[in-house]
Amino acid sequence: MAENNYANLSMDKFRFVQQNEKLHDKALKTKPIGYFKDAWIRFRKNKASVAAAIVLGIILLYAILVPFFSVYKLGVASDMVYKKMNPRLYIGDVAIFDGAKTMSLNDKYLINLVGIGISAENAYDKGAEAWEIGMESDHNPVLHMGEDKIVKEAGKEVTKRDGRVSTYDIIGFRYLHLQQAEVDKILAWEKESGYQVIYPMVDVDNDYCIDPSDANQWYRTKRGWPCDENNHQMTLDEVKEKGLTDNYLRDSEGNVVYVKKQQSMCNVRVLYCNYYRYTQGHEPSFVFGSDGGGYDIATRMAYGLRTSFVLSFGVAVVCFLFGAFFGAIEGYYGGWVDMLLERLVDVLWRMPLYIIVVLFQMHLVNTGKASVLGGLLMAFCVTGWIGTASLVRTQFYRFKNQEYILAARTLGAKDLRLMFRHIFPNAIGTIITSSVFVIPGIIMSESTFSYLGIVNLNSRNSVSLGTMMADGKEFLAEYPHILLIPAAVIALMMIAFNLFGNGLRDALNPSLRGADD
Repeated sequence: MAENNYANLSMDKFRFVQQNEKLHDKALKTKPIGYFKDAWIRFRKNKASVAAAIVLGIILLYAILVPFFSVYKLGVASDMVYKKMNPRLYIGDVAIFDGAKTMSLNDKYLINLVGIGISAENAYDKGAEAWEIGMESDHNPVLHMGEDKIVKEAGKEVTKRDGRVSTYDIIGFRYLHLQQAEVDKILAWEKESGYQVIYPMVDVDNDYCIDPSDANQWYRTKRGWPCDENNHQMTLDEVKEKGLTDNYLRDSEGNVVYVKKQQSMCNVRVLYCNYYRYTQGHEPSFVFGSDGGGYDIATRMAYGLRTSFVLSFGVAVVCFLFGAFFGAIEGYYGGWVDMLLERLVDVLWRMPLYIIVVLFQMHLVNTGKASVLGGLLMAFCVTGWIGTASLVRTQFYRFKNQEYILAARTLGAKDLRLMFRHIFPNAIGTIITSSVFVIPGIIMSESTFSYLGIVNLNSRNSVSLGTMMADGKEFLAEYPHILLIPAAVIALMMIAFNLFGNGLRDALNPSLRGADD
């Protein structure tokens, strides 16, 4: 039926298409996509991996830039007076970290703290206004104060309130013994800067001074409590109403004494935050607080991150190069070569990393043949390349019998060209991914060894995050930030590196998407 229909078709119904035109191949209007560009397109679709890469970039920039801009130095304590300070960071008038801690304040301690602000503002003779001046002073340690509550202590009812107390301003005043020339320099700096450093001395030789070593106790006291000019013991309400009576040292004419000479030295009473400005050139402020030795945690953490990155990247590069070459030899030649090299791998793989690190520390570092960081680098490289070698070996077994390899061998390609020009590029994605996963493992291991004291990276020129955590563990109960901040950074890096590595694996080798290497 169909043949009859075709036979009845007229030739007039047919016409030539493009009869007078020359046909050519059309040019491609899109740019070709290479392997790595294709991998980048896939990688950026993984939002978690992109976020992890941004976090790692920020941490890396922090480690690089902070030591250049920080006013604190790695091997130099800022000031032992300002040790164990809480984090303090203000952006304008907004407190990101206020540098304070919550304390329970009784009446006596509250008077002592507010008295720091009163004395700093020279408001001791203001009467009832002195308390308000002290409360509003920038040097008042009490930042916020809760409502009064009655509690029982030793069978007595005591009034207390919870307050946020600045760990910086609670230092208040200190006694110093200085040369006369140094006192003259301070007085000249006071006039130039506008900050008062030297304040009136306290008369420690009379009955009104309970604790001669406490420079903050500038007012008259009786059995530890403030008293008025009539030696009447005052309550908190009376202090607020009448103010505090000073107990300053005066000369024969009744003038307040600021400098008390003793042989060749001068005794002075200084507001320590302003004395710190005089000696250091900046106010005491630590973004992440200070540790038990008075060192700035933010600066030390930047150097600790540098140590971690240098060590981990160094180990990753060495293991990448050696592991790739070793695995290529195993996978390409196979047979007795593979069996012999695998037995060597089995021996090394059974060696505990802890034992290797200890041996290198004993026989290289302690004898001066290598630095601590160099010894640790060599110890990690002893077995760190085995994982990379195993992956490369597997990839070479997978690709070495492919048709394009046989074709290249037929055309006369030598072994090295086949290995590193034809097979190796096909395995590069898996190898790079394995190298990225090596980095967090090295960082974690180094921190563990430092924390346990097996490796000591704490010196004037280097520090480790593990060492910082080891130093902070004794202050965990009262000053947890000393340990928790470096611990949080390590945890953040571990999570970020693993998310970044997973995204890199899926991008470079889509066939392994979602697999656990």
